[in-house]
Amino acid sequence: MRRTLLLALLLTGAATSAQAQNLVIRGGPIYTGVEAAPTAEVVQVRDGRIAWVGSAADAPAADGLEAVDLKGSALFPGFTDGHAHLDGIGWRELTLNLEGSASVAEAMARLTAWAEAHPEGPIVGRGWIETHWPEARFLTAADLDAAAPGRVVLLGRADGHAVVASSAALAAAGIDASTAAPSGGEILKDDQGRPTGLLVDAAEQLVAELMPQADPEALREAYRAGFRVEAAYGWTGVHFMSAPWRDIPLLEQMAEAGEAPLRVYNSVTPDGAQALFASGPRSVADGRVITRAVKYYADGALGSRGAALFAPYADRPDTTGLMQIGEQEIVPLYEQALRAGIQIATHAIGDRGNASVAEWYQQALAGVAPSERPNGADVRWRIEHAQILRPADYHWFQDLPIIASMQPSHAIGDLHFAPARLGDARLDGAYAWRSLVDRGVIVVGGSDAPVERGSPLIEFYAAIARADLQGFQGPDWRPLEAVDRATALKMFTLWPAYASFREAELGTIEVGKRADLTAFDVDLMTAAPADILGGRATLTVVDGVVVHRAE
Repeated sequence: MRRTLLLALLLTGAATSAQAQNLVIRGGPIYTGVEAAPTAEVVQVRDGRIAWVGSAADAPAADGLEAVDLKGSALFPGFTDGHAHLDGIGWRELTLNLEGSASVAEAMARLTAWAEAHPEGPIVGRGWIETHWPEARFLTAADLDAAAPGRVVLLGRADGHAVVASSAALAAAGIDASTAAPSGGEILKDDQGRPTGLLVDAAEQLVAELMPQADPEALREAYRAGFRVEAAYGWTGVHFMSAPWRDIPLLEQMAEAGEAPLRVYNSVTPDGAQALFASGPRSVADGRVITRAVKYYADGALGSRGAALFAPYADRPDTTGLMQIGEQEIVPLYEQALRAGIQIATHAIGDRGNASVAEWYQQALAGVAPSERPNGADVRWRIEHAQILRPADYHWFQDLPIIASMQPSHAIGDLHFAPARLGDARLDGAYAWRSLVDRGVIVVGGSDAPVERGSPLIEFYAAIARADLQGFQGPDWRPLEAVDRATALKMFTLWPAYASFREAELGTIEVGKRADLTAFDVDLMTAAPADILGGRATLTVVDGVVVHRAE
């Protein structure tokens, strides 16, 4: 009962009641994203669609339209998070959040406080990352045992590619010195061969059964929390990566019940692949929730040294990372997707991971003729992250082509450890936004929240500044890979629309398109980069409905 009341308090106001879909918006700079007419003074919305865009002097009568005064805020096409985990965003609001902890000591102090406030049941949390800590090491079971004695504790690293388990959790899962790591995973062990508590990539599944199983209402509340957070940030839509197949009916129900204020484009977990191949793309509530893609994993993450590299890690020469899947298993699945009209999105971070995925895509595309595909040649397959590439492999993104779905904030966080992991030479193809854009590649911008904070302002800043939040860039961090502001705007508006097959109705402010709009109190196109970080979303509009308005 106490948990239910807490959830209700946290989520008060999460659902936004429908407001007038007939609006006239003015009072600040308006950036349309249309090259022929990039700015405007007035936008009119009727029945959820953009009815008129232009100058104040030429604007038609606004009879029957609700007036929205921007009060100096800048209006843009609706910002879409091209890669995020909606469930994780919601659970971050409801479980132990270690994001921003400055040391092992601080993270463990948070754990102790949470354990005291929640004396029963397993403790689950996420968000720690050691790369900025003075201790410069991973968390261990010993740390957790000291902070929450005797408790089952599972704390995910920020990137989601490693979890540290307490001794009680290891014992409950039957993990000891004799336990072998599953393929694609690693159990870190000490000098005596005992597990340290850190489980990497596929090894995380060894403790999956210890995670609390959310009841349907708690899960619904987590999604409501995710929607609330994303709307307040200014996102009008999210490409939900690794959307659990079991959750799709719930999301569809929420959309049909008016509980999904933002657009959701689902790329589901592999366990749902066969069902989605059989059904084909799914869409409900006038396209509010669309399920059209499957997300696979090729490798792990750079921070936990799971990203698959051609050459060994510079700071750990005994490993080249971990591949999660192989050619014989994945290529037939890709071919099935082609025949079913289902988009593929594959996680690849290391240079070997990316090159492997590109080669597998080529094999699948060669094996299924366009005449056998519902989408013909227009499959719009994606690589999620595409962080570390060999410049010699850029051509794959042009030739096949492949959409590069990248998260600018990764570059400004990883700059503090990526040079040590990779060495200088491999930085030439790291987070290579400009190199890909210059080759005509569609680069979709996202946040990867809750791996990162999830703010569109941080992502836009990172794309144009390529420096961390304090303005630090670091030596040789390839500053020319930053993009210009017009490109950054496309990364979060038009290009996510294209990547979800919706560029005809989303991504720019044009007559006839759906009225998805975002306003910030900082002008992204003119403000000093550092000033962008101090801004906030003042207005979020989806289908002409105001789903967030700052007071």
